[in-house]
Amino acid sequence: MQSTSPGYSPSWFKSSHSGGNTTECVEAARLGEATAIRDSKAVDRGSLLFRPTSWAHFVSALQDGRLGS
Repeated sequence: MQSTSPGYSPSWFKSSHSGGNTTECVEAARLGEATAIRDSKAVDRGSLLFRPTSWAHFVSALQDGRLGS
């Protein structure tokens, strides 16, 4: 996995599923074998880190409507 040490800056990108409204923006970054997500309005609050299997389960649950909106 890539370093998250000081000086390292991951390449964040806006999720294609973020709403057209600029107040609903989720950003993601690929960190080697993990995926990080964060709220673009509150980047100082940190991010969530998912391993590949956990990320796949999370995305599947979203697609299947198993998570509340």
